[in-house]
Amino acid sequence: MAAGAVLGLSGCTEPGSPKPPIRPTSTTPAVADQRAAAELARMTLEQRIASMLMLHVPGTDPGTLRAFVERYRPGGFIIMGDNVPGLAGLPAVTSALSPDPTLPLLIGIDQEGGDFRRIDEDAFAAADTLKSQPPAASEDAFRGRAAMLAGAGCSVNFGIVADETADPASFIYDRALGTTPDASADRVAAAVRGERGAVLSTLKHFPGHGQAPGDSHSTVPTTAIGAADWAATDALPFVAGIDAGAEVVMFGHLVYSAVDAAPATLSAAWHERLRSDLGFTGITITDDMLMLQHTGLAEYQNPSENAIRAVAAGNTMLLYVLGADPSSTGVDPAVLVADIAAAVRSGRVPESRIADAAHRLLRTRLGLPSLRPMSR
Repeated sequence: MAAGAVLGLSGCTEPGSPKPPIRPTSTTPAVADQRAAAELARMTLEQRIASMLMLHVPGTDPGTLRAFVERYRPGGFIIMGDNVPGLAGLPAVTSALSPDPTLPLLIGIDQEGGDFRRIDEDAFAAADTLKSQPPAASEDAFRGRAAMLAGAGCSVNFGIVADETADPASFIYDRALGTTPDASADRVAAAVRGERGAVLSTLKHFPGHGQAPGDSHSTVPTTAIGAADWAATDALPFVAGIDAGAEVVMFGHLVYSAVDAAPATLSAAWHERLRSDLGFTGITITDDMLMLQHTGLAEYQNPSENAIRAVAAGNTMLLYVLGADPSSTGVDPAVLVADIAAAVRSGRVPESRIADAAHRLLRTRLGLPSLRPMSR
């Protein structure tokens, strides 16, 4: 059966089909700038910090999800498999997540395709086959995937793996779009072009998982390669994706010990390198912050300390995949907000960093495409 027939939503396209129409943004740039400034001026410090969180709670009941976001007032929500009642039912879930539809939350989803997807109906090609096909195939696949996501109400795809490795034993191998830096760079740029105008494209996991052995879901992968070697290898797919217009970069819990002893997520040095050396001006977001606790390492067992370090390093947004009872994970979003606010008031985190991040996110949310499904 053709992919479009499987997906069954307006706006979805088969690989190789024409580009879907670019949906109009919810407001003009000038109006968005004005409203973002006005919203920021009205927000308390705690509200600004809350807007820097992308949270998750399981379930598909719109009322329960709406109550969750109204309680914590995050700036984003990540859709996991436990939020997906099938593709046809997903718009009811995503539409419940924005109490103010004129200021929608950033609705993220890990939709790489293949084995790493939240929407099972995604029949578009994934990295396991795209890495051996011309870059145009990646553009086609991600164009169709992005249209599917946009039609379901998702606005951010955490789907473009900019890591590169030729090692089949690496846990990231099947998800990487290339086995060499140049091959990965070509396909990453193509994927970004494919998603343009439908969802915000995310490059992950900066500064690159291929050189650091181990799975960051349970360890802190570490490599000793230096900045010069990185710039000539693992940096290239990120450079290509940024040049192609990617709006989001996800930081990995990876240590490049010659650059910084801290994981990149908590490293000001890596954020500075991304901004200054690679010229990235968009949104930075952490990988799931709970992964640091899951390493079992003593220095990462305090979730508030992890959060403060992540904000101080320069992340625009912090990601948390919480359970039905957030306290069961040892993380209470309200406590995180309060503790980060205390760090700001003590001078540990500059208040300007919070203001800059909150304003950047407001401006992005106000500039999102309409959440109405697209027509062909």
